[in-house]
Amino acid sequence: MGAGVSHWRLAQSVSSRGQLGVVSGTALDQILARRLQDGDPGGHMRRALDAFPVPDIARRILDKYFIPGGKPPAEPYLALPMICFDSAPELDELSVAANFVEVWLARQGHNNPVGVNFLEKIQTAHLAAIYGAMLAGVDYIIMGAGIPIRIPGVLDAYVNHQPAEYPIHVRGAQPGDDFTMRFDPRRYINGDLPPLKRPRFLAIISSNTLAITLLKKANGRVDGFVVETPVAGGHNAPPRGAMQLSESGEPIYGERDVVDIPRLRELNVPFWLAGGYGSPATIRQALEQGAAGVQVGTAFAFSVESGLDPDIRRRLLAAAVEGTARVFTDPLASPTGYPFKVARLQNSASEAEVFAARPRICDLGYLREPYRTPEGGIGYRCASEPVSIYESKGGVTQETVGRKCVCNALMANIGMPQTRKGNRIEAALVTTGDDLVSIPQFLPPGKLEYTVADVFAVLLPPGIEALRQPGIAFAV
Repeated sequence: MGAGVSHWRLAQSVSSRGQLGVVSGTALDQILARRLQDGDPGGHMRRALDAFPVPDIARRILDKYFIPGGKPPAEPYLALPMICFDSAPELDELSVAANFVEVWLARQGHNNPVGVNFLEKIQTAHLAAIYGAMLAGVDYIIMGAGIPIRIPGVLDAYVNHQPAEYPIHVRGAQPGDDFTMRFDPRRYINGDLPPLKRPRFLAIISSNTLAITLLKKANGRVDGFVVETPVAGGHNAPPRGAMQLSESGEPIYGERDVVDIPRLRELNVPFWLAGGYGSPATIRQALEQGAAGVQVGTAFAFSVESGLDPDIRRRLLAAAVEGTARVFTDPLASPTGYPFKVARLQNSASEAEVFAARPRICDLGYLREPYRTPEGGIGYRCASEPVSIYESKGGVTQETVGRKCVCNALMANIGMPQTRKGNRIEAALVTTGDDLVSIPQFLPPGKLEYTVADVFAVLLPPGIEALRQPGIAFAV
């Protein structure tokens, strides 16, 4: 769904109905800081920070970012330092607290599991973010967009607040280089805290080979898999082999990109199917194939409980009802090089003229690529930053063609766009799955909005009792 769409309120609503609500762990430091600058409507951020086990950290965050009544609309949000290999302690503090806040809020009002989803490719954020989520008692860590074989070891270390490390993939790294991030929780916590619960770890996969690799090489227990197909929203795994495009310019996926479910069952590890499973028929099909359940994203992304900007939500729902909604798998939009699903939406960066009018700026940096500098250190470049700057860092010009600032767009998607020079506002770029066209099935008669309860009423009719039991069914 992208950053902040599956936020605490949506996850709480899903979990309170006996399924697994999952918050997005992407850019939560930025999101918490912006919510506070917007005045923290409802006081939820402050309520969660009051529960944070290190009051000094909570106080520093409030002193820096909270603006009673909110900032003036024309004023820009404060610029945060970009997360990097050697982030300043105050940025780690913010990340720990932000992940704690999101998970803690999602867990209120019920006793059912809550999860958090991270992108493996945003590696420099992992250590602080995971610790914050575990401080809040998260039940599941779900991670894809990479090969997260070192995450189980991080979870094991944090149970007793022990230091953890994570190797960073650095373009151009040479033998003997040590690009391993380290995080010691005891630098941030005061006194002794009781042991933490070790969350279950689910890896998102798109191939049998990756499933086998994770089970053989992970430095700890892998508790299950989420099998994601190319119709799921957000970043998609690229097709295997040479990239081929359809007449419309979308990546072509073939038989090599389909997970062999019978072979996967032989691994005797629970798995959930994701991407195109937003109907009772496909849920039944998943269960018949041996899946423990399904992951549903798009259906919940357009519910009133999601973090998606209400105006964007209504416009795309109207397009779906009219039959004009379109989702394009863009092979170029994301600076990561991964295909990225984009909903066509007027006045958003999905339109060529809106994209062309935006100056190339990279000031959030979550999708930057670490590279080895000539001196043996780490530099960072983003294919959506100014071309001359990208080239000066050793980047290839061709890699900048069509690249969009996904980071700033995702903030705009949830109603927190950056304002620049008092009058230019960052445009949205909405990511959603191919199921966008089928979401009218959840609309009550005569309405253009629906709730999480409406989704469950459609997806869990009598006869799918397996998904009515407490536990995992919907990883949002």
